Amino acid sequence: MDSSASLAAPGAGRGLARRALDAVLFSSVWLAGAAAAQTAASFHRWPAEGGVNGRVVALVFAATLLVYNLDAVLPFKHRQPAAGSGRKAWQQRHRRTLAALAGAAALAAGYFFLADGWWRYLPALLPLTVLALVYSWPLVRWQGKRRAVREVPLLKGFLIAGVWSAITVGLPALALHRPLAEALGLLAQRFALVLALTIVFDIRDLTRDRAAGTRTFPVVLGVAGAKAAALAFLAAAMTLGYERGVPPLGLALTALAAAAVILLAEERRSDYFFALVADGVLLVPAVLYLVGK
Repeated sequence: MDSSASLAAPGAGRGLARRALDAVLFSSVWLAGAAAAQTAASFHRWPAEGGVNGRVVALVFAATLLVYNLDAVLPFKHRQPAAGSGRKAWQQRHRRTLAALAGAAALAAGYFFLADGWWRYLPALLPLTVLALVYSWPLVRWQGKRRAVREVPLLKGFLIAGVWSAITVGLPALALHRPLAEALGLLAQRFALVLALTIVFDIRDLTRDRAAGTRTFPVVLGVAGAKAAALAFLAAAMTLGYERGVPPLGLALTALAAAAVILLAEERRSDYFFALVADGVLLVPAVLYLVGK
């Protein structure tokens, strides 16, 4: 056997694995999987109603994939320098692939939306859809400049947490014809957890947001203050979970994972820390709950 070929094979394998990991993370497939897992876990709020509705889970997966990839292919974002970000550089190189993925996700989401009668809930779903889609579009003129919704001071994290929790909790409630009031505890818990984690990503984007004049928690409070706020929201999420009767082991594991990510967050951290580890925290409570059931 050619020794050079045998030495090259492991390197080639690692390169292939790295490219596959980049594709899963930077195309938002990993994040969409987290949204789908949280949606599946939400169905267990009503254990007597027949279990998880896989079509609703698929709808949330497709819709999340659509929203995040549409955001990734916005024209003005591809005129911005990658500035050392492997994630942004990957997305700029694969813009057409991301656009195709968004198109496929739109077809899938549209199919489930129409086939399963979700159009009946359009008055409730339309505001969430509009907010998700115009989040990054600079449509509103303010102080002589067109700005996106995400640029409203401190609104960015609350908006993401609100839409995320409303979709992953609200859609299961609608599918089961249950009043959302029955799941307010779960809704509040998930909102607080997602809000805590969005602050981690604001730390990642600190320099860019400061230059753009976007007043996020780290811009306003500094990194230490932002971490303190994130830990406070995490504590609120864990308290709400305890009051809901969530098993202590699941709460402890979620709290440890989220707290570690918050405390270790720094702008200089790699893209894998944020895209794999920080986003992965969203999977912890959902997977633990589903496995426990």
